Amino acid sequence: MSTRTDVEADVHDVHDRPADDRPPRARIAALDGVTWREVAFLLANLPVTLIGFVYVVVTVVVGAGLAVTVIGLPWLALGLAGARGLGRAERRRARALLGVRVDEPSPLPRSRGGVLAAMWARVKDPVAWRTVLYDFIRLPWGILTFTLTLVSLVVLWPLLPVITRALSNVDRALVRGLLSPSDELERRIAELESDRGVVVDTAAADLRRIERDLHDGAQARLVALAMGLGLAKEKLLEDPEAAATMVDEAHGEVKLALQELRDLARGIHPAVLTDRGLDAALSSVAARCTVPVKVSVDLDVRPAEAIEGIAYFTVSELLQNVSKHARARSASVEVWRTSDRLLLQVSDDGRGGARLDAGSGLRGLAERLGAVDGVFVVASPEGEGTTVTAELPWRPRQTTTRT
Repeated sequence: MSTRTDVEADVHDVHDRPADDRPPRARIAALDGVTWREVAFLLANLPVTLIGFVYVVVTVVVGAGLAVTVIGLPWLALGLAGARGLGRAERRRARALLGVRVDEPSPLPRSRGGVLAAMWARVKDPVAWRTVLYDFIRLPWGILTFTLTLVSLVVLWPLLPVITRALSNVDRALVRGLLSPSDELERRIAELESDRGVVVDTAAADLRRIERDLHDGAQARLVALAMGLGLAKEKLLEDPEAAATMVDEAHGEVKLALQELRDLARGIHPAVLTDRGLDAALSSVAARCTVPVKVSVDLDVRPAEAIEGIAYFTVSELLQNVSKHARARSASVEVWRTSDRLLLQVSDDGRGGARLDAGSGLRGLAERLGAVDGVFVVASPEGEGTTVTAELPWRPRQTTTRT
């Protein structure tokens, strides 16, 4: 801080003088705002640490002791949730009085497993447990700092800046050590927890889509086919011509059902992708687009199957958007590898204006790629077309050997 040099100068002045015989008002004026804020922090330590210690004992310690009972886990979860609040308040106090700039820890990821899973996430919260430790060990420190600061104000006035600086530096270290985020690891864990939820939700949505397509499409057609063949069997002897007509209609229904099953299988994982890779699979997708699409795939080797599948479905959905919404005359697809990243770029010369608004298909694609540590960028100025660039982590394809 800019005033720290002034404080040090004041300290040297104190040591240089054999005694401070100035009047009390003059001595008070000689201290700067930093020292007075440190004094305020240290004097407030006693009531603050007393409140924190009592809270920890009553809520967390008692909750841990009752963990074997029905009320133990909810009590402990609520206590740890409150501990997060105490930590937030202490960070604000340290920021205001000690000038300690500590980032707020990441919030707990949203639980998707019900009330029990949410409580268990609270119980495992490392931020709350570090706050509990902070409040538990600081009661004797709060008593010590309150006593020394009070004595310095009354008896050891010339040494007040030195004593408060030393004591407050210990408080600064405690705040940074126990109330700050656990570096990048904690944030990364929270992101991965959130990404895992996105993956689970996406998988559940895909399963519901497959179930709906089977129920409304192939299954309904096969049921109608079975009924038609049953009627044809009944008419086979009494009206062979009508039975032949019904069998012919059933044959047509079989072809349609097979086509629907092929389309459904292609939506799950197309055979051309498994057999021939991204170049052939994306060319097949491009051929079904309503505008001409130029495909360029520059890969020496194939990526891992999971990454290859994500790349395929990302391009497939983007080309569907081009067909439905872009009003474009042409489009292009480029796929290449740079170091440890697989890059995709889909461009069109349509009307532009595409955005990552909540609820849009592009937003869903961005969330899916984010769940696998990918990046999704949209550039779509009005009237100038759309360019979507996606990055995926490059993972080599695992080769299996048969014995």
